[in-house]
Amino acid sequence: MTSQMPTSLADAVRAAHTVAFFTGAGMSADSGLDTFRDSTTGLWSHVDPQAMASTDAWFTDPGSMWPWYLWRLRQARQASPHPGHIAIAQWSQHLAAAGGWGHVTTQNIDDLHERAGSDDVAHLHGKLNEFRCDTCAHPAAEPEPLTEPTEYLQPPLCTMCLMGHIRPGVVWFGEALPAREWSEAEAHITTADLIVVVGTSGVVYPAAGLPLQAARRDIPIVEISPQETDLSPLTVASWRTTAAQGLPAVAHLVCS
Repeated sequence: MTSQMPTSLADAVRAAHTVAFFTGAGMSADSGLDTFRDSTTGLWSHVDPQAMASTDAWFTDPGSMWPWYLWRLRQARQASPHPGHIAIAQWSQHLAAAGGWGHVTTQNIDDLHERAGSDDVAHLHGKLNEFRCDTCAHPAAEPEPLTEPTEYLQPPLCTMCLMGHIRPGVVWFGEALPAREWSEAEAHITTADLIVVVGTSGVVYPAAGLPLQAARRDIPIVEISPQETDLSPLTVASWRTTAAQGLPAVAHLVCS
């Protein structure tokens, strides 16, 4: 596998002491997580994902959205980190031991990076396993996920304000990205020796603007993706492989 790696990518990896990983849906897809809908059940195969990801839709019909997110929570719980997740964690630990650092900025709402061992992760689009009131924003306990797909289920009322409903802690269309997570991501991506882009198409903004900031600072960017993306022209090297296959080989260059 290493013999297929672009030489310019290998050189950039070996030279880096601080690495910012920027991951997207393709990272989770290698663990078997569909990016939006569960096509195997057919229950939501006709649903426009944007209809399940806006505050307007939530306040209009929360009972239709709530079971969809509980089903996604079930899928996320059942998924396991793949070798690429583990490689990022091990690579970051190796860098830290040598006085550097590795940081993950992800657009994914699952916790696969954390379960693989990464402890420095910024979730730009929120977290599927965190919940809060849609009115007073008070945190709520993680509910039990569904055991089978359900078309309609009302979310529970908030026990704090007794007015709002409990919603998933994800970022919906039209909502601002979490300020702390954004600042953390921006600080690392604009000061790293190397940006490693994995499994993202680079079309979702404002998140996709972070690699652009790195490019303006002449920070080298490498990409691991089966297909060309909007970020490919910014890279010093792109390797057409999956996260689960490519990342372990790349991490092996510095961790062995």
